[in-house]
Amino acid sequence: MTDDELLARFEARIDRGEKIEPGDWMPERYRSGLIRMISQHAHSEIIGALPEGAWIPYAPTLKRKMTLIAKVQDEVGHGQMLYRAAETLGITREEMIDQLLTGKATYSNVFNYPAETWADVALIGWLIDGAAIVNQTKLLLGSYGPYARAMERICFEEGFHLKQGYDAICVLMAGTPSQRAMVQDALNRWWWPIMMFQGPRDKDSVHSAELLRWKVKIKTNDELRQEFLTKFVPKILAFGLVIPDPELRFHEETKEWTFTEPDWDEFKRVIRGGGPMNKERLGVRRLAHESGRWVREALDAFVREGRAA
Repeated sequence: MTDDELLARFEARIDRGEKIEPGDWMPERYRSGLIRMISQHAHSEIIGALPEGAWIPYAPTLKRKMTLIAKVQDEVGHGQMLYRAAETLGITREEMIDQLLTGKATYSNVFNYPAETWADVALIGWLIDGAAIVNQTKLLLGSYGPYARAMERICFEEGFHLKQGYDAICVLMAGTPSQRAMVQDALNRWWWPIMMFQGPRDKDSVHSAELLRWKVKIKTNDELRQEFLTKFVPKILAFGLVIPDPELRFHEETKEWTFTEPDWDEFKRVIRGGGPMNKERLGVRRLAHESGRWVREALDAFVREGRAA
């Protein structure tokens, strides 16, 4: 078959709702787009565990400490599952990690900001994981089988993470005036990074059209942002919190929100390594990678010896 015929058959399968599997024919742009998207997702899960992990020694109660340990463990596990899904496309885990550590690969902008207080940890669990769930539940419907199947477990566990964050916010908001002020301060600092979490505006997105056509993505960045606002703004306001955007409005006639555009120049700067915590986050990741080198080398030697025997 010609490339055009193969492409037509490939797209017909996607239109019928079939899953594409690792051994199936696929356009190279589909493969490379998936590798970029899944590896970025995997990097985000691993790096995303760092701001919360740093708070494990300082959790206010033993229950919160145990819950946070479990959450961090889950997030790292999600990264491992996603690396495995990306490996089915012909890239190795070592290549992906090298791309991250050398700055060739990116991860979610939101994880390059500091978690200054316990309220930050609670807010990350509620609103950032909430924004992630908005996106990830759509990825369940994606066209690439290994990615979609990985998302089944990830979405299930992220649901618990959201509840953990929401419960912590509830306790703080039912507490002292200083605790409520701490939550408001956290919201003030995290609101704009959260608004950028779904990615650049559709008009600025380079890859979205093709990824949507092949159902790697199911909704656009702007559609996901609107869904997040619809789900979470009423809950935020119900706590008596003030969203730091005076232009935020819901329009009944269009069923859409208008809002102040985030600083997209800041988004680009952070993605390119210029955020407040980029160097520290990657520094921690590099240290962990180097510290584990002896384990990887020992396992490689064990495998080689086993094959030789």
